[in-house]
Amino acid sequence: MAVHQVHEYDVLVIGAGGAGLRAAVEAAAADVRVGVVCKSLLGKAHTVMAEGGVAAALSNMDERDNWQVHFADTMRGGQYLNNSRMAELHAQEAPARVRELEAWGALFDRTPDGRILQRNFGGHAYPRLAHVGDRTGLEMIRTLQDHGIHAGLDVHMEVTVTRLLKDGQRVAGAFAYDRERGRFLVFQAGAVVLATGGIGRSYRVTSNSWEYAGDGHSLAYQAGAELMDMEFLQFHPTGMVWPPSVRGILVTEGVRGEGGVLRNSEGRRFMFDDIPEAYRPQTADSEEEGWRYTQGDKNARRPPELLTRDHVARMILREVREGRGSPHGGVFLDIAWIKGRVRDGAGHIRRKLPGMYHQFKELAELDITEESMEIGPTTHYAMGGVRVDADTQMSSIPGLFAAGECAAGLHGANRLGGNSLSDLLVFGQRAGKCAAEFACAQGESYVPDDQVRQAEADALTPFKRKASDSGENAFQIQSDLQDLMQDKVGIIRSPDLLAEAIEEIVTLKRRAAAVAVTGNREYNPGWHTALDLENLLTVSEAVTRAALERRESRGAHTRDDYPGKDSDWGTVNLVITKGEDGAMRLRRERVPPLRGDLKAIIEEIG
Repeated sequence: MAVHQVHEYDVLVIGAGGAGLRAAVEAAAADVRVGVVCKSLLGKAHTVMAEGGVAAALSNMDERDNWQVHFADTMRGGQYLNNSRMAELHAQEAPARVRELEAWGALFDRTPDGRILQRNFGGHAYPRLAHVGDRTGLEMIRTLQDHGIHAGLDVHMEVTVTRLLKDGQRVAGAFAYDRERGRFLVFQAGAVVLATGGIGRSYRVTSNSWEYAGDGHSLAYQAGAELMDMEFLQFHPTGMVWPPSVRGILVTEGVRGEGGVLRNSEGRRFMFDDIPEAYRPQTADSEEEGWRYTQGDKNARRPPELLTRDHVARMILREVREGRGSPHGGVFLDIAWIKGRVRDGAGHIRRKLPGMYHQFKELAELDITEESMEIGPTTHYAMGGVRVDADTQMSSIPGLFAAGECAAGLHGANRLGGNSLSDLLVFGQRAGKCAAEFACAQGESYVPDDQVRQAEADALTPFKRKASDSGENAFQIQSDLQDLMQDKVGIIRSPDLLAEAIEEIVTLKRRAAAVAVTGNREYNPGWHTALDLENLLTVSEAVTRAALERRESRGAHTRDDYPGKDSDWGTVNLVITKGEDGAMRLRRERVPPLRGDLKAIIEEIG
């Protein structure tokens, strides 16, 4: 058995983004031992790339806003497949979490009278996103990690977890390795919180950072937890498309929230062509009316560019497919047009969108105050994840919690922009609190030696194979998987391509089982990639099988053979588990009916 270090905690948090740090801070406040494991360096989590803002009904820009409207917007955006209790808690508690973050030192943009400034975003009835220019996620992580370090968190950086360990049915800790030296670590814990983010690295074009390989989803699944809603994968409508080296990098929805409009190659605002009935009375009829909305005119209607992300992405794809796209396969996003409407127009754009200005200036040699940006859809966010209890965030495995993007339930079939950051705060806090309570109530767990030995053996297996013995290359398998998911499990899905994708994933799994790694465990990116493959293949299979099973188009899931919604599917979540034979199992479960008071809110707000 290889040598390994042992660390003992009451609560182990896997992931140091917004959800992980907020969970760790809350657990530490309960005076328990807290350890944090992060795949990258502290402060480098994907949350720093979140730009637009935190959705919370503070009512600073429009007194008509409240938690009930936020709840109704979230449910409508999610096509009512959301866990309504999670949506309720999220809408009710988000304002307090934002004010708490402010009290800890977050520097939000301000109104002239000193309140937190809020901007418009897609799917939200009122200006609701508290923001820091277009660098909100960076400010959130800065604040949380500063607060967390002073709370005495024990942080293990550049460490990857490969296996959850169990004591009977209960989670007991995790097996991991140090990415620099390849040393093994065993974490014994009374409770574990998964906060590992999404699955974007299973696609070729994505806004996600390199860590997003579906670690938390796969760890939970392999340990016996349930996954849910995996077919719902959000393609953000606006990612960079040129030059090729930066394709997929996010262009914040804040550009549209500040007045940016979408045009095709003919210069026409095509978003007016198809406005869903549910949004028609609230949507602007002209460019100027939409501009008044972005400037805070309560009587103006919102621009169609701020419809839900799934709808905007499909509209962009339609323009491209019908030959009205930009030269590099996207469409145009124009914020420069507002210069004539405000004093110091170019300066106004740079102040409101400093990150976007520098991003395009440095990466594309384009001045967004003078020219339109070329943009197109990019793989962005997984609505599906670990199935959790709404109040506690505990999974079906006792002691295993999940929060943030790797947890399912809040967003249903489609996430509204800005709800991700408030999700991190609200449910990160709940997961940390409940994990600490569980660990204190249940006491210490026991980590079985046989599980540790098996985890070590599995991690070292790629070194036992030789490339000369028909060993596979991990990088090539990952590349083939990304092409497969991009081409066959994208925005518009067909049954034939989905069926082909499943067969090819099975083949890729066989190839992954024959991966050979040369060299030793120190500084070995080939080994890291080989160990990531199980996670990437697991989440890819889950997305594909769920997409083939759901025979309708709803939210972020679109089938070309079932272009409309089906009322029978409108009350069904797909739940995924690992069978005793190791095969992936899918089952349908009815969405719990809305409580009477919540149903009345939706009926009243419409």
